[in-house]
Amino acid sequence: MNVADNIWNKLTRVVLFLLLFAVLLGIGRWYLPLIQENARKRKEIDRLDAMLQKEKETKKQLGDAINALQDSKAVERLIREKLGYAKPGETVVRFEDPITNSAAPR
Repeated sequence: MNVADNIWNKLTRVVLFLLLFAVLLGIGRWYLPLIQENARKRKEIDRLDAMLQKEKETKKQLGDAINALQDSKAVERLIREKLGYAKPGETVVRFEDPITNSAAPR
């Protein structure tokens, strides 16, 4: 009888282990879609955070440009450089990049 009891004890342990494994597998399968959705949303949050940081940098640059234009000398310099304006009696000299021959396609 000792041998029969020993076999039943081992079989009981194996069955309990398999039941525990099945329960854990079921829980994992149940939560897998939630885990995948969480990963997708985390990637989206990271992408939006990067975009937000880029927009903050753009905002800072534009704010600096607006503050720089508060000075009348800066506005005058900008008009002279971008539009080519000059005061009466001044001569505007424009420098252009030299024209080079591009390689002909073969």
